[in-house]
Amino acid sequence: MAGVVVLGAIMSILDITVVSVALRTFQTEFNATAAQVAWTMTGYTLALASVIPLTGWAADRFGTKRLYLLAVALFTAGSVLCAAATSLEMLVLFRVLQGLGGGMLMPLGMTILTRAAGPERIGRVMAVLGIPMLLGPIFGPILGGWMIDALSWHWIFLINLPIGIGAFIYALVVLDKDDVQPSESFDFVGMLLLSPGLAAFLYGVSSIPEAGTIMDSRVLTWTAVGTLLIIAFVPWALRPSNVHPLVELRLLQNRNMTVSVLAMMLFAIAFFGASLLFPLYFQEVRGEEALRSGVLLAPQGVGAMLTMPIAGLLADKIGPGKIVLTGITVITVGMAMFTQIGADTQYPYIITALFIMGLGMGATMMPIMSAALATLSAHNIARGSTFLNITQQVAASIGTALFSVLLTNGFKDSAAIKLAGAVGEAQGQPARVAEVLARAGLTPNDLPALMARAVVDMANAFSHVFVVATVLVACCLIPAFFLPRRKADKPVDPAALIGH
Repeated sequence: MAGVVVLGAIMSILDITVVSVALRTFQTEFNATAAQVAWTMTGYTLALASVIPLTGWAADRFGTKRLYLLAVALFTAGSVLCAAATSLEMLVLFRVLQGLGGGMLMPLGMTILTRAAGPERIGRVMAVLGIPMLLGPIFGPILGGWMIDALSWHWIFLINLPIGIGAFIYALVVLDKDDVQPSESFDFVGMLLLSPGLAAFLYGVSSIPEAGTIMDSRVLTWTAVGTLLIIAFVPWALRPSNVHPLVELRLLQNRNMTVSVLAMMLFAIAFFGASLLFPLYFQEVRGEEALRSGVLLAPQGVGAMLTMPIAGLLADKIGPGKIVLTGITVITVGMAMFTQIGADTQYPYIITALFIMGLGMGATMMPIMSAALATLSAHNIARGSTFLNITQQVAASIGTALFSVLLTNGFKDSAAIKLAGAVGEAQGQPARVAEVLARAGLTPNDLPALMARAVVDMANAFSHVFVVATVLVACCLIPAFFLPRRKADKPVDPAALIGH
């Protein structure tokens, strides 16, 4: 079962990281702007967020095996269609189809494994599920960069065809037959409120980097609409007559679940948001290609690979609280090292900082999830994993938008970066380059000094944003302090959670 779940999760997570290094290629291939090709990522995210709330109900209604097979099939079909896309619009549309399948894979995988393993082995289950989260960031940029350079961009999607077929057959053979008792009614009103609410909210948040400000009308409108729909969902879900809401908010009556959700939200905003900065630093400041950027990021995954199995085992034996506190402290140290980077910082220093952060990550994210799920009954595990995945997805999107805006505004504060950008747009046209420089009172002989100044200013902008990231990661220590520091108690009865 672990093999099935890991294979499906690798397929989904690998695709996100592989596509991230192809954005420049899409700009060239489809003659589009950076904002336009960003929709290949945003469309996937919106579909992911819209379908996650449905996963808990659908797993109870149709069975985890049938739903998992459907998710793999949707994702694989979407991948093949993406490879066949002849326009950016088609690619974005098929990425949405991919997201509908990909959004179900991780919460379903968590449900399948936690039900099979039992509460006493939740930590080890989370360590198994952490494998794709490690392999994605390590091999995604490397694999994506190699395929784009050696083959073509189509292969970053075609690679999912054999993996998808293998995962489908593997799941068909290995997963237990569904024993479904479809007693739960579908929360149609909840779906109309929460799924569009999450999609609208994340669309607004995802538009922030392009707009450059939170006060943009499009950002404010969509974020406000999404927030209102989500807020309206809360009293609806908590109504005593609503026995089976789309997302079971009454799980928050469980103290461990509440603290874990808060810890996960803060951690995802800080860590996943800041993770956007590392490849950008290598490419924009150090001039590295996508493939080499991916190789340079590998030490982070290696560090996490070393600590994650140990952290999972210890979380089962002594509780996740001490493990998470240690992990967040280690991540804070690694992130703080990035506040000192410059335009010519030695790579051994950067690699060491990434490795230290990886060691901390391996002891943080999955123990937080195990703390949330360990005291839930088998009936509530699907709902709990859905809740956690929604939290992680929303928080990661907020973090990405936050750090994108901070970095963009940092660039805008530098006259050298602005001028270097204008020169870059005029590249290949010597007369226009000379004109751009002349307007700033410079000559072509001043160009090397200008570019060097721009690189230094960019590095300074990165280091300033890493200060914010370090503070946010350190703030995760507060909810982590309240996580359980002993072995999990037996699962809580669902009737006690719901309050009837």
